[in-house]
Amino acid sequence: MSKQSGVSYTKVDQAYFDKRGLRRYAGVGSLWALGVGAVISGHFSGWNLGLANGWGSMLIAAILIAVMYLGLTFSLAEMSPALPHTGGAYSFARSTMGPWGGYITGLAENVMYVLTPAVIVFFIGSYMGSIFDTPTNLQPLWWIAFYLIFVGLNILGVEQSLKIAVVITVTALATLVVFWVSALPNIDFNRWAMDVGADGVKLAEGGGPFLPMGIAGVLAAMPFAVWLFLAIEQLPLTAEESIDVKRDMPRGIIWGMFTLIVSALMILWLNPAVIGVGSHALGQSGEPLLDGFKAIYGDGFARGLALIAVLGLVASFHTIIFAKGRQIYSLSRAGYFPQFLSVTHGKRKTPYVAMVFGSALGLTVMLLLWFGLGESRGGTAIGGMLLNMAVFGAMFSYFLQALSFILLRKKMPHLDRPYRSPLGVAGATLTMIIAAVTLYVQLTGDPAYTRGVLWVAGWFAVGIIYFVLVSRHRLVLSPEEKFAQEHVGRDVA
Repeated sequence: MSKQSGVSYTKVDQAYFDKRGLRRYAGVGSLWALGVGAVISGHFSGWNLGLANGWGSMLIAAILIAVMYLGLTFSLAEMSPALPHTGGAYSFARSTMGPWGGYITGLAENVMYVLTPAVIVFFIGSYMGSIFDTPTNLQPLWWIAFYLIFVGLNILGVEQSLKIAVVITVTALATLVVFWVSALPNIDFNRWAMDVGADGVKLAEGGGPFLPMGIAGVLAAMPFAVWLFLAIEQLPLTAEESIDVKRDMPRGIIWGMFTLIVSALMILWLNPAVIGVGSHALGQSGEPLLDGFKAIYGDGFARGLALIAVLGLVASFHTIIFAKGRQIYSLSRAGYFPQFLSVTHGKRKTPYVAMVFGSALGLTVMLLLWFGLGESRGGTAIGGMLLNMAVFGAMFSYFLQALSFILLRKKMPHLDRPYRSPLGVAGATLTMIIAAVTLYVQLTGDPAYTRGVLWVAGWFAVGIIYFVLVSRHRLVLSPEEKFAQEHVGRDVA
């Protein structure tokens, strides 16, 4: 028993880890595709709601959020090869803040990885229902079908999962490139992108102010700018499946981040500037990319274009299911979550129990809201409250991961670091500040967000009660735990 943290460890034999083996396959290209694919749905929709505050507000918000993610990704690029474990964020925090810090960080990440695919599949179902004219009351069938398909594909093996991730990510990016090329000769930036007035009304002739809502508009747009980069941080979860984590992980995550920056700037510049679209309209749209395609090519191709728009959602859905399995697996293998969740497939070496359980949990929450509140209110809760819960979990985990980076530099200055962040402690500090500001804006500016935070608090309460009563007495010396003990030495059982 550790006197400082109040935890104890259960002795396990090699058979325990044999049942929880993973297989190495991921290279730089696979890691890049996994990171970009997890985010890319946010370039198809979601980000655009910030345009209601004016194009200039959204631009500055996107730059600030990009700075936050640059600080985060460079920090992760340093920490992941230095601590090459599947635990990712939990592993970093465990090594610097003890079992409690690691577990709280893991819980924050868990909220995001369980709920984000649920929100994405909800939007996939909405698109598919529109394309195939299925009744609204049958929406849950689309959710179940896509969960079954993509959890199944992820169970097939890491090789198959990453090959699929590469294909759908490249296809989704190609779709965006086609849009950019199509939009270039069909834009009038001043007339359409700048059509939001000081009071939020549409300006018929455009030419509106750069910051129609002032600084308040920038702050209000920041939570929506998060969707341009949300989930790039999942790459460290593949550390034990990477062929050469010390070389490939920094390259994969940094190349992925710069790919997303280019894509974000292009979509922010061109989508609202398309003739016939505009920032005002996109600020209220659920399908901004589709609106842009329709303005360029007409409504005649609507169904085909809608199928194209689904590609971005599918890319993120598939890759985040992959990450969710690894995140739950790592906490389970170490004993924080029930240990049966970390058992991997005997032949394919994929954490199938974790993926099935996490997906079933997300789907159950969706079905409870849908049938408990009714189709209309349930749909609003899934697309709004669950989304807010996922963002809160992400921002909280970013703050803790950046803090872990700073503490790791301070406590383990001589740790072998195959890659060092050029932004250093300053970059991590900026990440913490911007994440905290984003959380504050959401807490004070959106009542729906506050309700979501209360549910996240409930999620944390259940997790902490389980840790206090059960799991802290039966932790396992997984690679993450063993590393922490060897380098910190304060939690030896």
